[in-house]
Amino acid sequence: MYEGFILESSPVGTTISDNQNLTSPLQIVVLDNDVEETKDPQLHLFLNDYNTFFTVTPSGITRYLTLLQPVDREVQQLYTFSMTASDGVQESVPVTVNIVVIDANDNSPTFSNISYNVKVYTDMRPGEGIIKLTAVDADEGPNGQIVYEILAGDQGDFIINDRTGLITIAPGVVLAVGRSYALTVKASDSAPPAQRRSSITTVYIEVLPPNNQSPPRFPQLMYSLEVSEAMRIGAVLLNLQAFDREGDPIRYLIQNGDPQQVFNLSQSSGLLALGKPLDRESTDRYILIVTASDGRPDGTSTATVNIVVTDVNDNGPVFDMFLPKNLSVQEEEANAFVGQVRATDADAGVNGQVHYSLANFNNLFRITSNGSIYTAVKLNREVRDYYELIVEATDGAVDPRRSTLTLAIKVLDIDDNSPVFTNASYNVCVPENLPPGTVFLQLEAKDIDLGSDVNYRIRTQEALQYFALDKHTGELSLLQSLDYESFSDTEATFTFLVEAFDSKGTMPPGLATVTVRVKDMNDYSPVFSKKLYRGMVAPDAVKGTVITTVSAEDQDPPGTPASRVRYKVDVVQFPYSASIFDVEENSGRVVTRVNLNEEPSTVFKLVVIAYDDGDPVKFNTTTVEIAVLQPSVIPRFTQDEYRPPPVSESAPKGTVVTVVTAAALNQTIVYTIVSGNEEDVFAINNRTGVITVKKSLDYESVKSYELRVQADSLQVVRSNLRVPSKSNTAKVFVEVKDENDHAPVFTKKMYIGGVSEDARMFSSVLKVKADDKDTGNYSAMQYRLIIPPIKDGKEGFVIEAYTGLIKTAMLFKNMRRSYFKFQVIATDDYGKGLSSKAEVLVSVVNQLDMQVIVSNVPPTLVEQNKDQLIGILERYVQDQIPGATVVVESIGARRFGDGYSEEDYTKSDLMVYAIDPQTNRAIMRNELFKFLDGKLLDINKEFQPYLGQGGRILEIRTPDVVANVKKQAQAVGFTEGALLALAVIIILCCMPAILIVMVSYRQRQAECAKTARIQMALPAGKPATAAANNLYEELGDREIKQFILLMGVSYSAWGEL
Repeated sequence: MYEGFILESSPVGTTISDNQNLTSPLQIVVLDNDVEETKDPQLHLFLNDYNTFFTVTPSGITRYLTLLQPVDREVQQLYTFSMTASDGVQESVPVTVNIVVIDANDNSPTFSNISYNVKVYTDMRPGEGIIKLTAVDADEGPNGQIVYEILAGDQGDFIINDRTGLITIAPGVVLAVGRSYALTVKASDSAPPAQRRSSITTVYIEVLPPNNQSPPRFPQLMYSLEVSEAMRIGAVLLNLQAFDREGDPIRYLIQNGDPQQVFNLSQSSGLLALGKPLDRESTDRYILIVTASDGRPDGTSTATVNIVVTDVNDNGPVFDMFLPKNLSVQEEEANAFVGQVRATDADAGVNGQVHYSLANFNNLFRITSNGSIYTAVKLNREVRDYYELIVEATDGAVDPRRSTLTLAIKVLDIDDNSPVFTNASYNVCVPENLPPGTVFLQLEAKDIDLGSDVNYRIRTQEALQYFALDKHTGELSLLQSLDYESFSDTEATFTFLVEAFDSKGTMPPGLATVTVRVKDMNDYSPVFSKKLYRGMVAPDAVKGTVITTVSAEDQDPPGTPASRVRYKVDVVQFPYSASIFDVEENSGRVVTRVNLNEEPSTVFKLVVIAYDDGDPVKFNTTTVEIAVLQPSVIPRFTQDEYRPPPVSESAPKGTVVTVVTAAALNQTIVYTIVSGNEEDVFAINNRTGVITVKKSLDYESVKSYELRVQADSLQVVRSNLRVPSKSNTAKVFVEVKDENDHAPVFTKKMYIGGVSEDARMFSSVLKVKADDKDTGNYSAMQYRLIIPPIKDGKEGFVIEAYTGLIKTAMLFKNMRRSYFKFQVIATDDYGKGLSSKAEVLVSVVNQLDMQVIVSNVPPTLVEQNKDQLIGILERYVQDQIPGATVVVESIGARRFGDGYSEEDYTKSDLMVYAIDPQTNRAIMRNELFKFLDGKLLDINKEFQPYLGQGGRILEIRTPDVVANVKKQAQAVGFTEGALLALAVIIILCCMPAILIVMVSYRQRQAECAKTARIQMALPAGKPATAAANNLYEELGDREIKQFILLMGVSYSAWGEL
């Protein structure tokens, strides 16, 4: 809601302000979501009321309201209306605007009379009132507050109350008979001096001698009051009591101005009361002439009572029923004028101000302040052609009265729609060879505009030579017969466009697609390749034995149902044959339906039908003669199954697998492999039955074969009539023997691991593994290491020969940052077969290279998913250092508390380090922390499936030992730099002592040498004591150590010195 202010004296064109001080204009910001905020949306703003008083600037993001005609606060102080923005298609929600008219001092105080005549008497006392003047100012506030003053003529004998206007006798004044006064009285408002307005009147005063017969006197000559028309009957409105100097009884009467006797005036008390109901709409003002009389002929005085009847909202708006209520508007026009309504309200002020609104269809119509109705959007007659619009009129009261009027609005049609086909596309199947003129499709299109005349035509020119379309009925017919075989496509179709248009309109035509599929009418029947087929069968042939194959072709277009040939047995002719023989529907193979048990030399005839799927179905027949052979001419194998020894997978081509043998009376036997040799791995000599290897064998691909061989007589083979039976087939089971033809293959080219400085002898380092495609002993591995010579001839590492587990074979104390590279050899067949090798890198580490990953799951769960978790960590480290390997040092319960002495088995510590394959050493602990901690959120997401719901890494911290050392160093109060400086100082202090010892040592050596020479010169006697080899030997190991410790130098440092 917007609130603005304007001074009632403002000229036309003044901009409405946003505050009562009128210091800044009221800004109305209009935006459109379809337009950038920095660009003018070019919206139209319209006011639903008071558009003759105010207008809004036409462009810009910020708009301003300006004055169209002067306003008068005394007529109307508040203007309330709504404002709507429109882009021509859509409208905004209305916003309320309140314009408050600020008072200007444009009214002067006004006396009811130009002059007043007053008689006073010499016996009146000072302070006694003689007349009360009243002036009226329509302005408000200080502009309407009146101040009275006597400008001249009072001669000091009279004074006036500046607020009430009562003129009284001045203190200490004695009036003299015969004197007269002409007082000039001014009434001014309380506006600032520069804007102040005023008016004057004259009061004529005549002084008379004391009069014992003076008439009663009203306190005021003029009374003014406002009475609501809703005032109850009997209510006292005014006390008109007069004063009689002599104290005579006073009788009050309404002399004039109340012909309907609406008011009652008490004759004795002078109280004016309401006698009948008031109706402001009938009479809005009463001027009563009231008299007060003490009964004497000249004892009557008069006063005027001016009664203004104020309005209450007792009337509702009334519509003008002479304006048309049946309206019309043309469709597809926004902001089109529809009609106008008018309503009046007999009440006054805001109670009589009529406002219009719509009770329904607010999104389609709008109404202005003068009752004009417009379309808010473009109407569509085809959606709705009639509206009953309810207009509501309300007055401006706080609790408004309202009335409604229903208008009938008819939407007028324009040609704004194209014809629309009932289907966007039509698909129709037309049999080939239909005669010309045949109607095969009914098209229909509808135009929802009124009075339309729909016509049809073919739009695609190529279709005009085949089809005709009736322009009025929409019937589609043939111009010539269609031939399916004339189409080159697999589907004989013709697709074209048709259109429907309004012959009386201007809109574009409606379009539809017609697809005509020409149906093949099956011109040809299937034709067998032979009139007669012959076959032979064993008398004991099993069910499913193939006897012969029939074949037929259809000349209809390939791929069509009419060209698809299928087969079946004619069960009417030769029903017995049909009961023991069958033909496969798609292949045409004639097979035995049952296990046969027929007499030899019997000949059966079977009629086979070949039919297509065309419309109509066409068919043809052929005859198959089947002769049952004598058992003597059917070869018989010596064995039903052959199981030769396994054949080595390295067997060369031509290697004999086995020999199969069959015999028949006076028959030459021909052998063939009929199944199991799909890859053509084996060959058989068709005369000798020798089966040999034809292609290389591979045990790892196929371990065994099941071949089925068949023996037939040469006579049958020459007739191309094979006769399978129970006796002339046999199975050959060939087992392939594995050879050691594959070398082991390690799972990695290089294995990277680490060993801790404090690792014990035979601690596990890492495990290698090699796989072999061979089986049995050929895949059984034996591992050995090839390690370059290590200092002192130590081997360094050993490997468990059959598990591949590498263990330590030495201690690695004080060897951090060292590394070992060696080879591991894997040999299959327990060390007697083929071999391969891989590289091994082992780096020596300690806890200075490690980080502890703390998670909120038990250590057992981490142990179960160790490989997956380490794989995830390894990927993130490899993002920074390609090829790096993450190694697990330990998995245990979470350690916490002072000195990490407490354990929590609901959480776990995973201690890891990483080896850089470029440097062969562990990655620095701080770098490892940065690689992992920076990606902690991503790592937690990948850990989730393995740690379970809610499982996650809590922190990455320093190992216990490192943390404790740091803590102890901090407790001592020395930084690493301070400790280093202290060590340097100790060494410098010890240097003199070391020099003394060295000098003493040399002197002692010289003395010992001198003593030895003396002893050698002495005669033989007691053997002399052997001289010490050196000072260390002389002083003794213990004493030297104590001395060095006292000097502050470690024993190992002494050794280095």
